[in-house]
Amino acid sequence: DEALSNLDEEGIIRIGAEVQAGDILVGKISPKGETELTPEERLYRSIFGEKVREVRDTSTKVPHGEAGVVVAINVFDRDNGDELKHGVNKLVRVYVAQKRKISVGDKMAGRHGNKGVVSLILPQEDMPYMEDGTPLDIVLNPLGVPSRMNIGQLLEVHLGLAANKLGWKVAVPVFDGANENDVVEALKEAGLSEDGKMVLYDGRTGEPFENKITVGIMYYMKLNHLIDDKIHARSIGPYSLVTQQPLGGKAQFGGQRFGEMEVWALEAYGASYTLQEMLTVKSDDIIGRTKTYEAIVKGQNIPEPGVPEAFRVLVKELQSLALDVQISSSEEEIELEESIVTDETSDISREQMEELFGESTAEGLVEAGFMAGILQQDGTLDPDE
Repeated sequence: DEALSNLDEEGIIRIGAEVQAGDILVGKISPKGETELTPEERLYRSIFGEKVREVRDTSTKVPHGEAGVVVAINVFDRDNGDELKHGVNKLVRVYVAQKRKISVGDKMAGRHGNKGVVSLILPQEDMPYMEDGTPLDIVLNPLGVPSRMNIGQLLEVHLGLAANKLGWKVAVPVFDGANENDVVEALKEAGLSEDGKMVLYDGRTGEPFENKITVGIMYYMKLNHLIDDKIHARSIGPYSLVTQQPLGGKAQFGGQRFGEMEVWALEAYGASYTLQEMLTVKSDDIIGRTKTYEAIVKGQNIPEPGVPEAFRVLVKELQSLALDVQISSSEEEIELEESIVTDETSDISREQMEELFGESTAEGLVEAGFMAGILQQDGTLDPDE
């Protein structure tokens, strides 16, 4: 099997293997507990027969959106005297490395809290250059100095340039290092301007810039906040069991939070239909999002949105405080239609259940508090759930 081709006899990936998202790093299966069958499992067995797997796949896989080369593997075993958490007999750590060029959106910082984000990358020939033709590596915005008052970066730039010219190594203790006179003397000795500034030329036109610019040598490091790790998108995915809204964050494969202030922005702009679908069918209107999906698949017009699940939760919480909450219009009381909440990944209406399993089975499932994912998002039966 191709998925297992890079695993050794213990089910651990080999060093040097190139892996993509979803590839197995450590193969593992766990026995299914012999518990009493739930109504859903009984239904599964009646559909797919008695032959169901007694084990489930709990392998560690490469996360969504990641890839690289396996560079190291550490195996810790209780039998070898390694200290492990209670209940853990063996721990396998797999290190996957990627080579990444610096890109727009990556975070960098010097040694004085002067962090920033790369906003533009130019070819070397387009960068500003010094009189002798040396191009600059990085251009920093001078507005990042006065308000933050981290003068260390200026001292480092000036002393770095002078020390490089003179062949020195300079150690400057924090708050107790070079003063202005020391810096000026070092610059003079190196044959540089006293203010540490020089004329630079525009790499695109060759024209000199209007003002002299501070140029020097500074330690500048790449931080572990890389844009490739932060980029995230979702179409459909897991929902919260209580609110039925999409989960948050990249780790949970969640949605983008559309908060209070974003709602104000759309209200102010007047984008009422966009706002309505954000707060209903794109989020926690369970019946509405199922009907919308069906309408799109069948090429029909999208129906009116319904009531968000968050509103039902609010009503239930108020009722749990012994408050009699009723929704009514000027003419009559409005009955909130009960939605069927399935597991984190599935939406299924009572009508769909009746269509699939018949009226009596659907009735039984609803009464049993049907919480398992009979349907995947694409509406197909999933025997592996």
